[in-house]
Amino acid sequence: MEEFGGIDLGGTKIEAVIVGARSEVLASARRPTPVNGGPPAVAAEMARALREACAAAGVAPSSLTAAGVGSPGLVDGDSGAVTSARNLPSWEGTFDLGGTLSEALQTRVLVGNDVQVATRAEFELGAGKPYESLLGVFWGTGVGGGVILRGEDWLGRGGAGEIGHMVVKIGGERCACGRSGCLEAYAGRGAMEARARRQREKGKKTELFKIMQERGRPRLTSSVWERALEKGDRLAIELVDQAVAALGAGVGSAVNLLDIEAVVIGGGLGIRFGEPMAERIALAMHPHLFNDGQPPAVRVAALGDLGGAIGASLLARRAVGA
Repeated sequence: MEEFGGIDLGGTKIEAVIVGARSEVLASARRPTPVNGGPPAVAAEMARALREACAAAGVAPSSLTAAGVGSPGLVDGDSGAVTSARNLPSWEGTFDLGGTLSEALQTRVLVGNDVQVATRAEFELGAGKPYESLLGVFWGTGVGGGVILRGEDWLGRGGAGEIGHMVVKIGGERCACGRSGCLEAYAGRGAMEARARRQREKGKKTELFKIMQERGRPRLTSSVWERALEKGDRLAIELVDQAVAALGAGVGSAVNLLDIEAVVIGGGLGIRFGEPMAERIALAMHPHLFNDGQPPAVRVAALGDLGGAIGASLLARRAVGA
């Protein structure tokens, strides 16, 4: 029986899965993304996560037919190298992620863009199944995008789908990418946390960091934001409102360019907030649409937190022709 591994590298967590012949999940494991140590530390934790998933499935990493990785940053699918994954610690240059993991796990490892592989999984197995063209918008530590046109991944020259770096405000907030006015500078969870910290330093009251401490979290995770909204925290509401407005503008602009059939909202915040927030994003998008009489369907990712890892396993499966 052929078994494949999949690893989803996120800004706060690493998800790993072992899947079977029909892409059914046989086992999974989760590890926190290291905040220190740079790419080598991140790669070591990714290998550890896949080994834990393998142990739970009763297989050895070396016995996997292949493993796939979904990584942020600019991905060279041929070499497995990843460049400028800026939402990860000290990852400014290029790192041979595929080769490092292949050596550590003693199996073939393929690397793709994290959001593109997650979008592919939703297209084949999840909320995108009814459609031929799809935009995946994954709202988490950053804001990533994946594009499928006429059933095929659109990768461009390796940097396609970066919806988080569409400019939604000329001369706006500075983004982690070094530019100004990007969607991610308003809607990325990392940027939202930085803005919350600045507002607190200026004396604005908020429960966000109290909730973070109560839950033993080192960062403002999706669950912290959700709880703060439930408590009616004014700063949390203000920052989420700004994020939704930015998402509406960015997604609307992408739809105007591509005229796709559907938008799938995923990522840590997208999945945590669910259908009500997807409806808010759809409403925020609509005023920006040129073809406003035919808006795309807006759906929540159906595969949940494991969608990225499942998508990575599909990348590995396609690479070996299985």
